[in-house]
Amino acid sequence: MSELMPNEGKMDVMEVDGVAWLRLPIKTHVITEKDNIVDVVETYAKPYLKEGDILFVSEKSVACSQKRAIPMSEIKPRPLAKFLTKFVYKSPYGIGLGIPETMEMALRECGTVRILFAAACSAVGKLIGKRGWFYKIAGYRAESIDGPTPYTLPPYNTYVVLGPENPDKVAADIKQRVGCSAAVVDINDLQGKVLGASDPSVDRNLIPRILKDNPLGQSGQQTPIGIIRRAAPAEK
Repeated sequence: MSELMPNEGKMDVMEVDGVAWLRLPIKTHVITEKDNIVDVVETYAKPYLKEGDILFVSEKSVACSQKRAIPMSEIKPRPLAKFLTKFVYKSPYGIGLGIPETMEMALRECGTVRILFAAACSAVGKLIGKRGWFYKIAGYRAESIDGPTPYTLPPYNTYVVLGPENPDKVAADIKQRVGCSAAVVDINDLQGKVLGASDPSVDRNLIPRILKDNPLGQSGQQTPIGIIRRAAPAEK
């Protein structure tokens, strides 16, 4: 069994409130709709787990295993989707709903009325210098939609990936199988969030701080699973 190493350019330890935490990424095969994410975690992560570990899984890998990755070629945006993309803030960290295909999926996931209301609130927010109102109104299903980017791992560089279904249940199923607490996380180079937790011991506020530099990476690292482990105190 090979030793777990940090991805290139990432630290293996993150200190939060004076406590040092190891973040150990685990490489897997490319996860597709043919996979069961719990089986994948058991195969690749279970041999490395120790008592007290927290296992974290990327929301994108969970979604892909749930058949929530849709080829761009199969999405036919309606005129409204093309119109609404003109008003979306273009972040340097990802596409979000800034292309017609992702906006179309937001309309399908959230409903036309909710997206239009979110867009109206966003327009008002921009007038008074406030950003982020769109996603606050549209909600998790809109915020979690990932569009393709040049650095996305193939074949998903030509897919739109929706947020995972029932992330709390997925995390609980993982814990039942491998025996340690688990979290489904949405971590990128801008922010992080716990979408699903296996049990109340999983601190939804602490984990994003431990993972704030995105140790799993955003492109071809192929490490959708990781372990959080309290680091041993340094010898004096």
